[in-house]
Amino acid sequence: MKAIAGSLLLIFIMNTSTNAQDSNPVRFGFKGGINFSNLYTEDDASSKMRTGFNVGIFTKLPITNYIAIQPEIYYTTKGAEITYNNAFVTGTAGFHLNYIEVPLMIVGNITKYFNVHAGPYAAFLINGKVKNESNVDLFNFEDNLNKDDYNTFEAGVAIGAGIDLKAVSLGVRYNHGLTNVGKERTFMNTDYTFPDAKNGVINLYVSLSLN
Repeated sequence: MKAIAGSLLLIFIMNTSTNAQDSNPVRFGFKGGINFSNLYTEDDASSKMRTGFNVGIFTKLPITNYIAIQPEIYYTTKGAEITYNNAFVTGTAGFHLNYIEVPLMIVGNITKYFNVHAGPYAAFLINGKVKNESNVDLFNFEDNLNKDDYNTFEAGVAIGAGIDLKAVSLGVRYNHGLTNVGKERTFMNTDYTFPDAKNGVINLYVSLSLN
């Protein structure tokens, strides 16, 4: 009986998978869009959004008619303009950070045309630069901060929703970083992290399936 039950379960799973593949075939294609990025700090600082872009590729692997896994890889811009004010210095620093990002999204098809998705992502810093205006000239961020002052690896979570129109999809997504952008440093026997902040990005995207 156990063998029969196991065989029936296996047949059911295979049949479900086949039906999912028939009605929701594996998709792959290109995606890209506009970013509205920010840096969220824990100290006394305020920030303004930076407008940028993202562009890359994706594949959508159906598990059932209602659930799919969607790995992606794309180039994305992040950063913000931070106004800082502490015991040492006041000023404004504009951060321009560019990453290769790899999300792994779980997609839920609520209807034929509407989906929600969520999942983790990992990002790898390609380059970063900063433009700074300060009331103190002791430390010029533009000349002294470089890629080595930022964490190369970033981890975070993403959540979003999309509209599927055959080969074209439109969507919005929010990426919330869980790791600090800047590395910890020591200056005049004082430990600091600059920027002591995490990435947050809203992106509006369009994706085009090639099959």
